Amino acid sequence: MKQFSSFLFLTCMIALMSFTISDIAPRWEKLGERRVNLGLDHDRIEVGARDGYFSKLKIIVRNSGINCHKIVVHFGNGESQNIDIRQDIPSGGESRVIDIDGRKRVIKHVDFWYDTKGLINDRAVVELWGRH
Repeated sequence: MKQFSSFLFLTCMIALMSFTISDIAPRWEKLGERRVNLGLDHDRIEVGARDGYFSKLKIIVRNSGINCHKIVVHFGNGESQNIDIRQDIPSGGESRVIDIDGRKRVIKHVDFWYDTKGLINDRAVVELWGRH
């Protein structure tokens, strides 16, 4: 019986140790992406209530770099938050973590203003990520 208890204890300890802090911590979720136009432009990523409430955002850029000027987060309750980014984001790079003011709110859509750095065949893909 003592061997069984030791085995059971060891099994439980291994199972508990297999959970890491990252399993408990909030994870980043991809909310959408846009293949952006060349030059100075504006685009929108629709999010919607199905994705839930978010307290932080970030932008990840692929294929070609952009200069992100600002974003405007539009919430389901009709409010919006203007956020100056003013950051060059290279291909494969990401923006700083953007805190959403106030309580967690459902994001309806996010508008962003940027200019691109690539060639005609290297249009950037901008991804919007959120964390609950």
